[in-house]
Amino acid sequence: MYQDTDERSLARYNALLARMTPAQRLEMASSLSLSVRTLAMAGLRQRHPGASEEELRRRLTVRLYGREAGIRLHGTIPDDAV
Repeated sequence: MYQDTDERSLARYNALLARMTPAQRLEMASSLSLSVRTLAMAGLRQRHPGASEEELRRRLTVRLYGREAGIRLHGTIPDDAV
């Protein structure tokens, strides 16, 4: 499943997860999700310095969920949004 992780490290990671409560695992997943969004938004701001916050949100939606979802949620999205 994880081709870039050796067996020992993967077993240690899984043991760590198993010791966490569901609330702790949810908090970790939420934190990772926020980190992904923050990094993605930073990249979009760098590539589109003149974009409004609304345009950046539309671009982020496309980046995370695809063009169809972007159109469904926002109505229109920039033609070059990926």
